[in-house]
Amino acid sequence: MTAAALTAAQAGLVSCKSCGLLSRPADPVAPGYCPRCGTALAWRRPHSIQDTSALIVAASIWYLPANILPVLTTRTFRISESDTILGGVVSLYTSGSWALALIVLLASVTVPIAKLVALTYLLVTVQRRSPQHQRECTLLYRLIRGIGHWSMLDVFVATFTVALVQLHPLMAVEPGPGVPFFAAVVVLTMTATECFDPRLVWDAVRDSRGHDA
Repeated sequence: MTAAALTAAQAGLVSCKSCGLLSRPADPVAPGYCPRCGTALAWRRPHSIQDTSALIVAASIWYLPANILPVLTTRTFRISESDTILGGVVSLYTSGSWALALIVLLASVTVPIAKLVALTYLLVTVQRRSPQHQRECTLLYRLIRGIGHWSMLDVFVATFTVALVQLHPLMAVEPGPGVPFFAAVVVLTMTATECFDPRLVWDAVRDSRGHDA
């Protein structure tokens, strides 16, 4: 029978969230500070589940008006048109800019809801303390963090689109009321990802081994 692997926490080691240095605190109760960068050490991020859950709920609530309310208003000397995110995707596609339409669809619609679903799944896994699929959950969390670096890609696309429209005479583009809600969703999902402590996923393995023993 293969011996169970020893976790870092069981070995009395804690990693720094800033620089990644692995150190052995002299006081297990109060780990102190990282000897390399001075960041406060913690065996687990305090209130990780509560903070992540609250941020996910807030982002889910604001996701609805972000997609229902218009985000851009195009004005000419004759008409004024307001587009939601999905309306803008359709407009870009019908105008022949299918690449921009795909980028906006992925970055503004698909990615935010995928991050919310993935973070919810991780929270449920941690709260159920399921000793299975830890590697898959860890890879999922890394994927979410990686995608988070591209969360503002659609802002670049919107700016690029506005610049193209502004080149035409007698046309102007103004931000709509959906922009603050969408920006809030982006910030909340990024903050929720940072608040979640992926080490909690592996605590279920440690607990299950302790019960088996």
